[in-house]
Amino acid sequence: QVYLAESGGGLVQAGVSLRLSCAASGRTFSTYAAGWFRQAPGKEREFVAAISGSGANTYYADSVKGRFTISRDNAKNTMTLQMNTLKPEDTAVYYCAAASRYSGTIYTPVKLYDYWGQGTQVTVSS
Repeated sequence: QVYLAESGGGLVQAGVSLRLSCAASGRTFSTYAAGWFRQAPGKEREFVAAISGSGANTYYADSVKGRFTISRDNAKNTMTLQMNTLKPEDTAVYYCAAASRYSGTIYTPVKLYDYWGQGTQVTVSS
């Protein structure tokens, strides 16, 4: 089992950058494919970005492609989401997640992830 904890959220103005971190503990983090999701008020949780266990493969939602970058440091058991040129529509609670299945690929559906952090709020004002 792996335990996840996000940090780095906050209230920012549109156009600026923010960096989210996810700290993992428990089982070796590199054995998990991982990802970032977000949930805005009144909406379903949606995929943002995913990364394979080694970090070799990444994938992004169209809405964040070119603005967000997912990365991981397995030696430090951490994953980050660098968010640039933030928009008001990026406002949501952001969650990191890990999937306990084959780690050599990426996963986008929420239901394929088994472990979740508590979430961190990101609010982007216009």
